[in-house]
Amino acid sequence: MGAVRAVYWAGVIVIAAVVSLFAASNRQTVSLGFWPVPFVADAPLYLIVLVSLLFGVLIGALAVWLRGRHRRRELRECRRQNAALSRELAATQSQLAREAPRSQDTLQLGR
Repeated sequence: MGAVRAVYWAGVIVIAAVVSLFAASNRQTVSLGFWPVPFVADAPLYLIVLVSLLFGVLIGALAVWLRGRHRRRELRECRRQNAALSRELAATQSQLAREAPRSQDTLQLGR
């Protein structure tokens, strides 16, 4: 696991470096107009790009989360069934454990 963690952190450091270089290189202010509304915002280019990327990632994550709801429901049902079967197995095993000494006693008495 140590190698995987090292590769992960190396990737995080590289991405952070690229984002930092992008932000440092694109500090000029741009005007962002929202067409139907007479509103113009002045913001640094890097901020607009990074916020747009973040917004896209959030929309993608929401879409993936919504798409996985059937799997999550199925997983919950399987977990409930597994718990019920585990309880049933434990009850059956305890019942057999209580009955086993009686049957062994009758077998020993019959000799």
